[in-house]
Amino acid sequence: MRISLITMGRTVVPWVRQGLDEYVSRLSHYVPFELKEIPELKGVSSLSEAQIKEKEGALILKAAGQAEIILLDEKGVEYRSVEFAEALRKRLAHATKDLAFVVGGAYGFSAEVYAKATGKISLSKMTFNHQMVRTVFAEQLYRAFTILKGEPYHHE
Repeated sequence: MRISLITMGRTVVPWVRQGLDEYVSRLSHYVPFELKEIPELKGVSSLSEAQIKEKEGALILKAAGQAEIILLDEKGVEYRSVEFAEALRKRLAHATKDLAFVVGGAYGFSAEVYAKATGKISLSKMTFNHQMVRTVFAEQLYRAFTILKGEPYHHE
């Protein structure tokens, strides 16, 4: 089983990229992990918000392939780190296909992406910049694996 983090747009802020690369590297010790950065759409100034979401949604679904999709969404379930680790453990124990966590574009997700998703996670009630969410989530995924392995990274 593979886990991927699918994002709309590339991570271009240098210090965010450095942090993201660090946690992607660390995750590789626990699970086959891949970061899939979908290039931002070009020439969208004449498109409506709905049209942008539809085009991004098609790219997200293509990148996800047959993987189970979990959205990083402000309306998702909020977990403490230990709770997220347990939810991940349960999901992995019953998984029959790869798992893709998805960070959408500025306008969120299309109806098609919401329909295909099997879960939604909120990292906070606060709104984060789309660049930073990637690193924050990668760190939390890494933290979850260290919790599941009983390693001393997480203190409670």
